[in-house]
Amino acid sequence: MLPPRPWFPAVFALVRTGLFVVGMTSAAVLAATRTIVKEGIDPSGFDDSRHHWRNIIQPERFMQATGPDQPAYAPEQVREIAANVLLFQRDNGGWPKDYDMRAVLTEEQKKQVRATQAKTDTSYDNHNTHTQVAYLAKAFVATGDPGLRDACVRGVDFILSSQYANGGFPQWWPNPGSIAKRITLNDGVMIGIMNVLKDAADRVPDLAWIDETRRLRCAEAEARGTACLLKMQVTANGLRTGWGQQHDEKTFETVGARTFELPCIAPGDTVAVVEFLMRYERPSAEMVAAVEAAVTWLKKNQINGFTTKRVPAPPAEFARHKTDFDVVVVADEQAQPMWARMVEPGSDRPIFASRDGIKVYALAEVDRERRTGSGWYVNAPRRLLTKDYPAWRAKLAAK
Repeated sequence: MLPPRPWFPAVFALVRTGLFVVGMTSAAVLAATRTIVKEGIDPSGFDDSRHHWRNIIQPERFMQATGPDQPAYAPEQVREIAANVLLFQRDNGGWPKDYDMRAVLTEEQKKQVRATQAKTDTSYDNHNTHTQVAYLAKAFVATGDPGLRDACVRGVDFILSSQYANGGFPQWWPNPGSIAKRITLNDGVMIGIMNVLKDAADRVPDLAWIDETRRLRCAEAEARGTACLLKMQVTANGLRTGWGQQHDEKTFETVGARTFELPCIAPGDTVAVVEFLMRYERPSAEMVAAVEAAVTWLKKNQINGFTTKRVPAPPAEFARHKTDFDVVVVADEQAQPMWARMVEPGSDRPIFASRDGIKVYALAEVDRERRTGSGWYVNAPRRLLTKDYPAWRAKLAAK
């Protein structure tokens, strides 16, 4: 038997993914993987948490940025970014939210991270944990570093351990509070997880190397999660519509979370669910019906002839952020369609709230702290309605 080679994991991954070409020498394979590293791995999945760490005031964090301009690694610095991902991984396999995986950390900051690795402050909020797992999978294929593979596997196991029996996922695990125990679609939580599970189950290139036992566990978790998503679709006035930001973990009803996040139908999160369901090569009749109903509802609730605009305003400092602007809704006949972040079930009216939790029906009635601290309109349905959904329908019709 030949002794192990340091490049073997990368070669094995390439063989399993179909990226290996018969007749390629080990040198050619190494050149291919080095090209991947040289060109970089897209780190945009970390942008949400990165923004929070650098721009949102959170004194409760165990480690703070030196400032909004703290240096960051470039996308092609895969090994350095991956080293940060390993550093931040908790002993339970998950990651704490709202830290920058791309930050060039000081030695003191690294010391603070190491000192907290036993904590169970792990969360999926703000596009967290599933993004680290996805990045590590790509980094392992690119570098062949077994340490990245092992960390990725620990992350997959963390995800599998956190799933509810009904298929849903909480916002935090293993210590969710009253809000974080809800099945969460907001901030990329459940759909981000579901995409990783489906990638593993389908053996997409980045996760084709995963062992068969875990692949089957991911496939089973994916099936339960998809069944949960279909049960969560909001019915109003006898018609299926879209999905909420958070859903009750037992009844599946749309529920509120933070005081300014009301029970609602959420166009942005609805798009994420629909895009996930459209990944299935052979969708069930129930999946197709869910997509069609959601698309119909999104078309009905697009807002035309208006746009949002930032306008200069006196500087102000709030508990979580500083601002020197305000946000207003203005008429604009040339504006692209937009959708409210939250829509009232039944009436289909856009709804808003400040931290007092009082429902209002116009952005102007929200206080400035929340007007400038949250995004109240979304445009994600545009691509779905104009490109992705028509392409999906054509693909189904051709079968």
